Amino acid sequence: MSENPRAQRLAKQIQMIVASAIEREVKDRRLELVTITDVRMTGDLHGATVYYTVRGKNIDDEPDYDQAAEALYRHRGQIRKIVGDQLSVRFTPTIEFKLDTVPESSARMEELLEKARRRDAELARLRESAQPAGEENPYKTIEE
Repeated sequence: MSENPRAQRLAKQIQMIVASAIEREVKDRRLELVTITDVRMTGDLHGATVYYTVRGKNIDDEPDYDQAAEALYRHRGQIRKIVGDQLSVRFTPTIEFKLDTVPESSARMEELLEKARRRDAELARLRESAQPAGEENPYKTIEE
């Protein structure tokens, strides 16, 4: 089942508007490292779920998800007002923010795949010097 094309277009517009609003118009230092990754619309176009990720300040830093979620919740009305002003629709959709867990899941999958590749290479090395157990021909044959 494919999603409504109008909902997809509206979701893309909302994604661009919210991303630029967070970058340029909403003044909160907690939102500096927030990236909008996706927007999903309800079928009736009255609700938008905005997915976001949060980066750490440095590579080794753990992102502060709670602070980002609190800041997004606090500025939700302001962001909805900006979206409503820039969209040409009769009803401004309600906005809900959800943390996008796809990057973390993707990183975990990459770790698991790398572990499997290392294990496959180790098994290939062991297979090169392997000797069969028992006789060369393990099947019983009828001798005449």
